Amino acid sequence: MKKDYHFCISGQNELICRTEPDYIRAFNCLAISAFKTNSTLLADAIMSNHIHVCIRSENIQSFIKDFRYSYTRYFNRKYGRVGSLGESCAFLSELQGYYHIMAVISYVLRNPVHHGVARTPFAYKYCSASAYFQSDMGLNGEVCLLPQKSCYKYLPKACIKPDHFLMGIDGQILRETVLDIVDVEYKYATVRSFLYYMNRLSGEEWRLEQEKDNISAPSVDISTIEPATLGQSVQEMLHNEHGKRKIGITDIELCSLVDNKLLPMYHQESVYSLSERNKYDLLYLLKNEYNINDKQARRCLKML
Repeated sequence: MKKDYHFCISGQNELICRTEPDYIRAFNCLAISAFKTNSTLLADAIMSNHIHVCIRSENIQSFIKDFRYSYTRYFNRKYGRVGSLGESCAFLSELQGYYHIMAVISYVLRNPVHHGVARTPFAYKYCSASAYFQSDMGLNGEVCLLPQKSCYKYLPKACIKPDHFLMGIDGQILRETVLDIVDVEYKYATVRSFLYYMNRLSGEEWRLEQEKDNISAPSVDISTIEPATLGQSVQEMLHNEHGKRKIGITDIELCSLVDNKLLPMYHQESVYSLSERNKYDLLYLLKNEYNINDKQARRCLKML
């Protein structure tokens, strides 16, 4: 019997997505792993150092194992890295009641806002917020598709991609061909309700609403749904909900600077091949010449 789950994996002391192709491959691996395990994706948010997924599955552990193996294999091969990627035990919780499920999906979609990389969920291209109510939101424009024969270079080796998983020219499987859009839209009922949840501030009202489910599972809030977050306080995430934070250089932009401009000075192709001395030299450079804060610079250099 299939059940609904919230799955979150953190990179712990390193990033798990450094470039746009990494974000694309991460979602493609999620989609293929869901197909292989007869699971259904409901919502996702792929961040630089952690990934949130809401999924319906009858074998959630098989899904997690398959996804982690396929994405880690890609990441290690690309960056000359060895070993498992991310924490040994991913955060996993079963979703039981209607309001409980609604709260978790809403928090997952709003994750980019909480982490200060976007002012609205719709401004962040690596989460599924823009996949729902596309017609009502004016987002269902024509998409350029990649020919079927060209898709497999963006997918795990020897995988099978179902024909209805369409792929855009950037190499990413279109979320609207993978997610159970109908079910999620049914939960929100209307686009107005969906927009309300996307802009709703966290608070006691969320907890009281979830108590209507009368289930054994504890209610979720911004502090409990982010167990894998590294170094970001609840107060900071709550402040970001107001959408007034200035968006600084993102991890993907910083990694592009490091990987494409700074690493060649050391004749290296990956931060994983840098010596500790090289890393401290780059840390000093990023902080003093590029005005990057210490925590972000260390995160992108794998120094945390």
